[in-house]
Amino acid sequence: MTEHKPLVWIPYPIHELAIKKLSHECEVVFGYGDALVPFDAVASRVEGILIRTGKVTAKQIVSAPRLKIIARHGVGVDSVDVDAATAAGVVVTNTPNSNLVSVAEHTIALLLALRRKLIASDRANQRGLGAESRPELVGRELQGSTLGLIGFGRIATALARIAIDGFGMKVSAYDPILSDEEIRQKGATPVSLQELLATSDAISLHVPLLPQTRHLIGANEFATMKQGAVIINTARGGIIDEEALLRSLNDSHLGGAALDVTEIEPLPAGHPFYSRTNVIITPHIGGQTEESLLRVALDAAECICQALRGETPATAVNAPTQLRLTAQPAA
Repeated sequence: MTEHKPLVWIPYPIHELAIKKLSHECEVVFGYGDALVPFDAVASRVEGILIRTGKVTAKQIVSAPRLKIIARHGVGVDSVDVDAATAAGVVVTNTPNSNLVSVAEHTIALLLALRRKLIASDRANQRGLGAESRPELVGRELQGSTLGLIGFGRIATALARIAIDGFGMKVSAYDPILSDEEIRQKGATPVSLQELLATSDAISLHVPLLPQTRHLIGANEFATMKQGAVIINTARGGIIDEEALLRSLNDSHLGGAALDVTEIEPLPAGHPFYSRTNVIITPHIGGQTEESLLRVALDAAECICQALRGETPATAVNAPTQLRLTAQPAA
């Protein structure tokens, strides 16, 4: 008699080593490529979903009576209906530690690009401008400047270490969840949001997108920021009021902005941000390195394996009162 293997559905490509890991314990079915199998075709049998992009809806969760786990390939779980999963006894997990180095390094790369005016320099060079363009391309050093971090979780903590140890920056942090002592222990100076805005030479955002953080940084906040300061968002689009950001840039109050995430992704062709040399837009690639994609995929695969063995993964983001972590009889 053939041993039953739990079925795992993967709707978007992930690292092949993670697929190999899952294949030892599971039947892996893909929702992409030549071997594409739609979710409806496996809903009655699927026990695990590993999602990198796209959504898992309440309708899908309800239609899958054997589903035990939805493992998110990444940090944010806004693409999963967590409430519906919780109600159905389905565990939802993420991989909070796997891409923090990549995002922190990407933030530093964006900060350096803004402060050394790399976009403007590149475009000047392509236009054939010579020494006459140099006065407009004078940059700023990071050493001795103040980096303000709004939100001081894992990624921001890694970023603070790089900024302090690697560049000699001063780091301030605002995080309403943490005490002042906890912020100090993690290497930053605790400040209020208003003080952070008024004293930072560069501001980096590291908060989730929630109703209370939508447009957290708007016209009043930009007006409070130092003349010539720069802002970086590698967290979630929508935290910044982009119309207010554009007005502040047009008024020459801000020195620049770098956005790895925007309210609409991708921004439409011809967007005013694209015409500015002091704005950098990257297509949500902060965590996209070879190293992090491998770690994220393997960690998500391990969550799947743990749940299908009847264990509760350590990175579960919900706590259903009745888990479907024991074997279900075949339909």
